[in-house]
Amino acid sequence: MSSSRAKQAFVTYVVDLLQVIGPVRAKRMFGGYGLFLNGLMFALIKDGALYLKADTETQGHFLQRGLGAFTYIRQNKPCQLCYYQAPEETLDDPDEMFSWATKAYACAVEAASTRPKSAKPP
Repeated sequence: MSSSRAKQAFVTYVVDLLQVIGPVRAKRMFGGYGLFLNGLMFALIKDGALYLKADTETQGHFLQRGLGAFTYIRQNKPCQLCYYQAPEETLDDPDEMFSWATKAYACAVEAASTRPKSAKPP
């Protein structure tokens, strides 16, 4: 299987597994995929790894397990997003995926609710 087919197969597998929380869709972004539920990005896939959105309350669960944050290079400097690598068992156990993914989605909902609304023209 080619590398691109393997990557697409992984994306398809993860999206299928994430259906336990609702109609999750993948969208190509930044050389990877953003994973969306109800228009909110709560996870991403990059380089064959799944990352879940976290906040100040949930990031400790990832850090306690030694799971790293998604990092990319911007203007020659590393930038870290609030997405952390999913525990390996989430990819094998729908109950674990449900637990971790619902928390990630809740973080996305909370983040969206605290974003300033754009000004509407009069």
